[in-house]
Amino acid sequence: MFTYFTEAEHAIKFPDDRRLFIGINPYALIILFILLMATVGLAWMQYLVFGLPSDPSVAFPAITPTGPKGFPLWLSLSHWVNFFFLVLIIRSGLSILADHPRLYWNRGCSPHSEWIRFTPVKVPDDRVYTAKEDGRYLNPVAGLPGYRHSVGLARCWHFITVPFFLFNGVVCVALLFLTDQWKRLVPVSWRILPDSWNVFVHYATFHMPIEPNGFYHFNALQQISYFAVVFILAPVAMLSGMSMSPAIENRFHWVPKLFGNRQGARSVHFLVMLAFVGFIIIHVAMVAATGLTRNMNHITVGTDNAVSHTGLYIGAGIVLFTVAFGFFAHWVSWQRPRLLQKTEADINGILWLNSINKLKPKLYFTKKDISPYFWVNGKMPESAEWRNLAANDFKDFKLKIGGLVENPVELSLEKLKELGLEQNITMHHCIQGWSGIAEWGGIPIKALAELVKPHPSATTVIFYSFGEGLYGGNYYDTHSLDNCLKPESILAWEMNYQSLPQKYGAPLRLRIENQLGYKMVKWINKIEFLETAEFVGKGYGGKNEDDEYFDLLADT
Repeated sequence: MFTYFTEAEHAIKFPDDRRLFIGINPYALIILFILLMATVGLAWMQYLVFGLPSDPSVAFPAITPTGPKGFPLWLSLSHWVNFFFLVLIIRSGLSILADHPRLYWNRGCSPHSEWIRFTPVKVPDDRVYTAKEDGRYLNPVAGLPGYRHSVGLARCWHFITVPFFLFNGVVCVALLFLTDQWKRLVPVSWRILPDSWNVFVHYATFHMPIEPNGFYHFNALQQISYFAVVFILAPVAMLSGMSMSPAIENRFHWVPKLFGNRQGARSVHFLVMLAFVGFIIIHVAMVAATGLTRNMNHITVGTDNAVSHTGLYIGAGIVLFTVAFGFFAHWVSWQRPRLLQKTEADINGILWLNSINKLKPKLYFTKKDISPYFWVNGKMPESAEWRNLAANDFKDFKLKIGGLVENPVELSLEKLKELGLEQNITMHHCIQGWSGIAEWGGIPIKALAELVKPHPSATTVIFYSFGEGLYGGNYYDTHSLDNCLKPESILAWEMNYQSLPQKYGAPLRLRIENQLGYKMVKWINKIEFLETAEFVGKGYGGKNEDDEYFDLLADT
């Protein structure tokens, strides 16, 4: 099964404990219990005390020529396209979640503060436990692409799919309001709320209400459910996803605050996914229970026919195609990963480059916001040179800056500190999903650029590390010169007002605040200004980009 992997990839162990596990905070269980009692429990109480409420479905208006009738072709196509893309989004999202299988409501992500975790592993207190170690194995039946350490490929699938999902949704909503089909979904009276509750009481107590002909009408609960999926769940999914972007967080701080904070947005994003999954399961079950053949003809071929199986066959074919595409997607992920990486960059790279990447970070956090815990990530350098420098507290360290510059230099830490100090309190956004707030003090990269005077042809800055990549080889990453000159872009020798600890990147680490964490190179050895990163490493712009198919531009 693992012939896809190189020898170096084989050397990366799975988690020792691969049990399926869901650990929920007791407070979350209490909230879940309250929600169940306020819905299903209350429905049963009403039924047992007062009996079934009247069925509002019997009062549906007569079918008229002016009301919406049937499902036009564009609506049928949108329905099935939405299903196809939603399956890809959910499966790739699960693979992304598996790389940091913990969800929080606090933005600091301290161990044991998660409200739910999908790993049996508790963060140990007796050693340095890195976020990379915390990643979980995910079976490819559930996740896309599945297997370990595949967040780069999972993000490729996620961000290839999301633009098409959103485009399909926008077109569908526009056509709803350009036709009379909006009347199916949009409530026009507050009466729908008590009517929906009455229908829910029937379903919750295992009584089927009178089922209207969906070719002309939905019952109240169906209408409000479809309305919520289209006009609430989808926008919330989009906004919560945007809120996890470092560029959005650091420029439009109010967006993640809609969900409390960045981790709140991540949790809401997960809950929206569960809502979509729950809706699909219930929706399919009710389609089958209320007349599978007729309902499939409604949404697939646009006819009100209870005899012909044409719609059923077409619908089954679409489902089988989606399953077959899952096998194809898995094969592409491990046999043609560069194709995925390039496709994702072609679809989103130019868009992001000309939109959120142009945003300039602003400082929002203060000293009181600093996280009490900050996850460690990356392997400590194994090079003898770094170890010798560390043993002498980096007094002999010299930062080399060269490449396409007029004035190449070598600067000691002492000399760097003489050039100036900028202190920023910012949020770190790891590609795996965790975050943390810390103070970083160091020299603005803009000041270094003014010192070395890059040539006009220099557009790329490459930062080399003493550390190694996951699969060996020296770690490096690149940034556009434009990003390096943005506010809050510094080389830091200080963290939380003290000397930068070794495990967080001493002697120097990079901070470019509109990018994800893997771009913040630790244990920096030297810097070069170049025209392009095409001839460095494997040519994809960084060690994680080379080996794990991460994004070159990581502002979302």
